[in-house]
Amino acid sequence: MLRDLLITTLALSLIIGLRYLLVGAAAHGLLWAGAGRGRALNLRPPAMKRIRAEIVASLIACPIYALPAALVLELWKRGGTAIYSDPHAWPLWWLPVSLIVYLLAHDAFYYWVHRALHHPRVFGWAHAEHHRSRDPSAFASFAFDPAEAAATAWFLPALALIVPIHWGVALTLLTLMSLTAALNHAGSEVWPAAWLERAPLRWLITATHHDAHHKRFNGNYGLYFQFWDRWAGTEVSAAPSRPSPVIPPERPSAPLR
Repeated sequence: MLRDLLITTLALSLIIGLRYLLVGAAAHGLLWAGAGRGRALNLRPPAMKRIRAEIVASLIACPIYALPAALVLELWKRGGTAIYSDPHAWPLWWLPVSLIVYLLAHDAFYYWVHRALHHPRVFGWAHAEHHRSRDPSAFASFAFDPAEAAATAWFLPALALIVPIHWGVALTLLTLMSLTAALNHAGSEVWPAAWLERAPLRWLITATHHDAHHKRFNGNYGLYFQFWDRWAGTEVSAAPSRPSPVIPPERPSAPLR
């Protein structure tokens, strides 16, 4: 079991890292290469020095995320999880519903953990690396301190132990996570501004919503949906147009609100 776990962790680390690099490069190329395809939120293109730092931090985080996923995968091989392969094992309506359940649960978990990471006693050693990208790139989507990675990596694997999910739905969830994280950190908005005020985008986290979090530090903590920020009063608008440093201080602090 231990040998299998180590091999699976290594394999998943490579897969997660490759997926991160491919999705980040595609999003960055689409939105910043040449004329770009989005509406710029950064005042300048993401700096290459910062992008390199984002990539290094992200690759360090890969094995931290891979370990709990590998544990669940090994348990799945032995029939010890709620992941199933036969689509008829549960009613077909559960396929889309389970995706929504996982998205809502993950969003709620992440909102409160993310908000806690902004507590002044925690921020400097657990979340500061992510916020050194004041003008983020798509590569910032996975650039976490090890402590933050350890705090967030276990939730979805743990959920897969108790809430039934088809493996195809699980892959869909992981794909959505990667795409939305890259696009929301890209420093450029793919959606027209007028669309952001209409359903369904007015309920979802977009680059415009999350970019304000990187510029202002004190709100917009959600992952997929804007519900928690609105209910808890932590939603903030886009930061005023002004020059801002590419890399904030080494140990910035931000209040818990």
